[in-house]
Amino acid sequence: MKYFVRSIKYFIYLMIILALLIVILVLTGFVEGNLEDMFVNGTDSLWQIALLMAVFAAIYPRFGYSTRTAHLKGPAEELRPTINKVMELHDYKLESETADGMTFRRRSPVAKAMKMWEDRLSLKYVLGGVEVEGLTKDMVRIISGLEAAQQEEDV
Repeated sequence: MKYFVRSIKYFIYLMIILALLIVILVLTGFVEGNLEDMFVNGTDSLWQIALLMAVFAAIYPRFGYSTRTAHLKGPAEELRPTINKVMELHDYKLESETADGMTFRRRSPVAKAMKMWEDRLSLKYVLGGVEVEGLTKDMVRIISGLEAAQQEEDV
């Protein structure tokens, strides 16, 4: 269900961006305001564009969101301060904490909006480290930060 919701959000996001681009092009005079003149196939192009955006929106969550493991040493109690410090540095705040993990959200409302309110990172303690789930590009930064922070502590 989460995948479907992300796809719908991304489709809406793409359509809003496309509509804004078209409005800007019309207002600046680069194209005429008539849809028949604007697109090769006229108004038929609208459903073709929507179909193309739907395909992108259906594929994006598969690659945009993932789960990876940060290879950290030590028990969960010892890892919590390091995790909190790294998340704070990356502008995340603690949303909830359980015995087996934590969830974080972005602090900035602008950052949340830019990520379509899909800014949650879930951390789960597993054998050999911490499993991080969320937006792939944010997750990679967090994992790098966590591993680097622990290496600094070991030195």
